[in-house]
Amino acid sequence: MIDDTTTKKIAKLSRIAITDDEVSYYKDRLNGVLGWVDQLQAVDTDGIEPLTSVLIEAVTPQREDKVTDGGYASKVLSNAPETKAGFFVVPKVIE
Repeated sequence: MIDDTTTKKIAKLSRIAITDDEVSYYKDRLNGVLGWVDQLQAVDTDGIEPLTSVLIEAVTPQREDKVTDGGYASKVLSNAPETKAGFFVVPKVIE
């Protein structure tokens, strides 16, 4: 069971500003969610295979890994303010 202190801590960690008047509302909501989790914990799942999808036999189509575009680096680099040896030149950000 979640208390007021825990509710305030969760709100702070979530970067959600709640007033003292709202703590009771959110505490009830969080305890409701935990109640649903308790109900799920009570379900007997012995002998049931875990699923990654409800479409058990669905296969994700895969495409051939090949270059389909490119070969015009000089055009891309022509927009850069500064280049060197075929690369963009950028300011150093780590010293």
